[in-house]
Amino acid sequence: MADAPEVEAPKLSKKELNKLARKAKKDEKVTEKGGNQQQSASMEQEDYSKDFYGSYGLVNSSEKKELNFLRVKEINVSNATKDIWVRGRVHTIRSKGKNCFIVLRQGVYTVQIAMFMNDKISKQMLKFVSSISKESIIDVYATINKVETPIESCTQKDVELLAQQVFVVSASAPKLPLQIEDASRRAPTDEEKAKEQENQLAVVNLDTRLDNRVLDLRTTTSHAIFRIQAGVCNQFRNILDARGFIEIMAPKIISAPSEGGANVFEVSYFKGSAYLAQSPQLYKQMAIAGDFEKVYTIGPVFRAEDSNTHRHMTEFVGLDLEMAFNFHYHEKLKFYFIFQVMETIAEVLTQMFKGLQEKYQDEIAAVGNQYPAEPFQFCEKPLILKYPDAIALLRENGIEIGDEDDLSTPVEKFLGKLVKEKYSTDFYVLDKFPLAVRPFYTMPDFKDKKYSNSYDMFMRGEEILSGAQRIHDADMLVERATHHQVDLAKIQSYIDAFKYGCPPHAGGGIGLERVTMLFLGLHNIRLASLFPRDPKRITP
Repeated sequence: MADAPEVEAPKLSKKELNKLARKAKKDEKVTEKGGNQQQSASMEQEDYSKDFYGSYGLVNSSEKKELNFLRVKEINVSNATKDIWVRGRVHTIRSKGKNCFIVLRQGVYTVQIAMFMNDKISKQMLKFVSSISKESIIDVYATINKVETPIESCTQKDVELLAQQVFVVSASAPKLPLQIEDASRRAPTDEEKAKEQENQLAVVNLDTRLDNRVLDLRTTTSHAIFRIQAGVCNQFRNILDARGFIEIMAPKIISAPSEGGANVFEVSYFKGSAYLAQSPQLYKQMAIAGDFEKVYTIGPVFRAEDSNTHRHMTEFVGLDLEMAFNFHYHEKLKFYFIFQVMETIAEVLTQMFKGLQEKYQDEIAAVGNQYPAEPFQFCEKPLILKYPDAIALLRENGIEIGDEDDLSTPVEKFLGKLVKEKYSTDFYVLDKFPLAVRPFYTMPDFKDKKYSNSYDMFMRGEEILSGAQRIHDADMLVERATHHQVDLAKIQSYIDAFKYGCPPHAGGGIGLERVTMLFLGLHNIRLASLFPRDPKRITP
């Protein structure tokens, strides 16, 4: 049987062939898309980053984690490409699509963290990190990456962190009573207000900040202020230790007002009453009578001044010192090296100013960003003026003031302005104050009984130290205390300390918050007090 002839397939036109090719390509894409969707769904379902993010839960010392953390301050280009752990607060956070950016804050330092969804960062991880509330504390494992364009919003401008792992250490409540960036913002000047009335950014007033002090302390400005304040104490202590001083601890509950007057807190003391110390003055002197020669103390002091101005508080920290001398509080003495009593105190302060400017440049700059001020200026050898010369200078410039009048705050400020113009210094010493305006234990001037062997020291036209040669004779102390109407029975132990021989001595007391405020040019002393106390504030 003959084979059937083969039927030739119809020939397709070029147009039809192209159509078939396009259809095949389309079918292939659909198949591929379906596969990708399945793969993506599978990846989402399995969350391949699940071990690299989350919350530690309550950190209660149940386990140890051997993680080597780097400080934000140390994150720079010298460490580029290194993988590191860092802990800090979420300062700001923003996410868009498959990206998320965090500014991490640690004290006065900030660094940017970048996250991009990829084969290591899952969609779920990105979503989790994006939902972390501001002010939460987080741990981040990341690679330090050098950036081409500086990140101006961070202190660490030349690098960013490419996050690999993120864990919440302590979550913040989502709603904050104030925003850290608002509390960090410089208040606009009147001129700026006039120019941009409709576009003013929020600024938090000081009372609101103090009511929420824990949050306010997190601003870079607050951190910088209190680092500098700690530096003041540290410098004071180290300088005096190097000069052979002994640190003492003076009592804060005393039997009589330490400086006389009515500005004292009286407290019940078992079946009697006592007072909170206005200064450690009497106990520094008693230590000198105990042959300590040179002493200092750092601690709280109390003044019941019913004033709520930006310069007064009811509790502050005193830095006090006292030292013995031979015959004159101006004389050159030699203990560990040659010095003069009054000049020594002034030189302690100038040495302190110099140390602060050398060691706290970043902090001074951080404070200046929010509270701009002229850099603090002082002479290498402290300027010392006599009180009568200061009175003459004031009179030359139109101020009516008596020879024995005390300086009011406005007059002090005006004198500081005149001194700055004439001598180019924000720091100076005023010697030989009128006896009438000084405490009962101040030694009168031997030449002119209207004056005394006492001095004040000033920063930016405001007093930060009051000091003098002290009376070290018991009979003379009784006479002066009686003149000031001090109850002798309540200071008998103090008087008795000088009955058994005491070297001549002098010293002074410094207000820590005032030094901090005036060194930085701040406008309110409460900014320089961690938890300020005044007639209207006793919390937090």
